[in-house]
Amino acid sequence: MLILTLKTDNPDAELGLFEDKTRLQYVSFLAHRTLAENLPKKIEQLLNQQNLNWQSIQGIVCYLGPGSFTGLRIGLSLANACAYSLKVPIVGSETTKWREIGIDRLLKGDDQKQVLPHYGSEPHITKQKK
Repeated sequence: MLILTLKTDNPDAELGLFEDKTRLQYVSFLAHRTLAENLPKKIEQLLNQQNLNWQSIQGIVCYLGPGSFTGLRIGLSLANACAYSLKVPIVGSETTKWREIGIDRLLKGDDQKQVLPHYGSEPHITKQKK
């Protein structure tokens, strides 16, 4: 099973490709304010380097947080859209062993259908100034 892993909770985003539990490729890159623009490109580069394409993905594992509100929303939105359009299972975890736990869950047949971010605290919303 070819698995894509995503972690977008801080300015350094992480992407990985795994064949079952074997790491094929892993990359960390400074995404910060260009995450929405560069994340799909980086995934495509990762796939191309392994002579694969988007349709090769058979499962997705995501880090759910806590972390950056915007980073998590962008990463998980892309992951959910990919899982839905490719009709592949998706799982997420909030622990430091998110990758291992997620891969194990996928290999056992788990599918959350949709993953949601865990921000770690309530959002800080300021009142509008008059």
